[in-house]
Amino acid sequence: MVCVCRASAVHSAAPSFALSSLSTRPLRYAVLGAGFAGLSVTWHLLKLCHKDVSLHIDICDEVGIGGGASGVAGGLLHPYSPKVKPLWKGAECWAECLKLLSVAESALSSKELDLEMDGYQNMNGSVVLRRGILRPAISLKNLMMLKENARNGLDSCRIETIDEDAARNLVPKLYIPLNTAFYMPQAVNINSQRYLEALFIACQNLTKETSPSSLGHKELFLQKKSINDLGELEGTYDAVIVCLGAKMIMLPELTGKLPLRTCRGVVAHFQLPDDISNAYPELGPSILSDAWLAIQSPRSLYMGSTWEWKSTNSSPEVSEEEGSRAVAELLPKVSAIYPSIKEWSFRRARAGLRAMPPLTPHGSLPLMGCIDEIVRPNSSCKYWLFGGLGSRGLLYHGWLGKLTAQAVLSCNEELIPSELISWKKVMNS
Repeated sequence: MVCVCRASAVHSAAPSFALSSLSTRPLRYAVLGAGFAGLSVTWHLLKLCHKDVSLHIDICDEVGIGGGASGVAGGLLHPYSPKVKPLWKGAECWAECLKLLSVAESALSSKELDLEMDGYQNMNGSVVLRRGILRPAISLKNLMMLKENARNGLDSCRIETIDEDAARNLVPKLYIPLNTAFYMPQAVNINSQRYLEALFIACQNLTKETSPSSLGHKELFLQKKSINDLGELEGTYDAVIVCLGAKMIMLPELTGKLPLRTCRGVVAHFQLPDDISNAYPELGPSILSDAWLAIQSPRSLYMGSTWEWKSTNSSPEVSEEEGSRAVAELLPKVSAIYPSIKEWSFRRARAGLRAMPPLTPHGSLPLMGCIDEIVRPNSSCKYWLFGGLGSRGLLYHGWLGKLTAQAVLSCNEELIPSELISWKKVMNS
């Protein structure tokens, strides 16, 4: 399907005759959601839009940057599948994600950045913790899968097979059930909330690269408001990109029309008491197992996560009862690999509501595409969807956000891989 656009705005493909026919008003886009998907799309819209095209973007999120599941994510990043077969487009997703991480880090290192500005209380410290990830084999089936991943590993994120002694050199007192673990030294741990705030600042910096008097002026605004009906945006924008995660199924135009399931996950924060000297190694890897440990510092870590299917609770706040249940579920899984966790103290828990996509022959893939026929056929505004990233949102968001931006700017859905828009045919059949 190819949409009709009033002018081609893609930087690399805009013909000269199209630029001369541009309206004097800017292209106006609304990006709904300020998580991994929404901010990746925003960055790429600003980056890829032709320098001579004026562009106005409103990011709409009722909470603000990282207010949903993205801001709660544990942030363990690697390009491998939990199944035996290779992850769909793992190399492309990994490469683009690393580029966006670099963009965010550069934004933080800018001498012009004022970290004391209102609303950026989480900006002190690193966006990316480069300590690697360790995956112990916990069953024969799991061992086979990890060996297959190691054989098909990427040069940019290799997998090393190590025994228990080597694993304990990385993290003392680990227990490796089958005497085999898989170490990914180039895998990283992201502080998700800090990353999202840094990426938003990078988007702001992009808009400052053009002066108000230039032909292609760029504007970016964060609107802290909820969108309860897509109809309220009609007539204001040239395109609306829905990146609301689990909340998109609550929009009246999309309720019952998307093949998504919701899943609430709780992440627990643990700290090591000051009177205990058995700190985690300074550069020790994070750990993936039945539960995961995302190491923040020698005395601070996150443990996750639980899976509550069909939940509609999108609040990040966790009650004492829910937190206790989560810890009771996660602690035995972690202590089976890292017994020293019993010396750590639970501090608090946060939760996120994920939108889980359907299973396809290529795995569980996000939903993308133009949704005019679902929302408002023949509308002057074009509606797009980028959602259902599930538990791999951090890995997928960079490359797929770029593809979404290219499709929106050129009004061409054919730029999106067919397996990511095939859900529409299934829903319409």
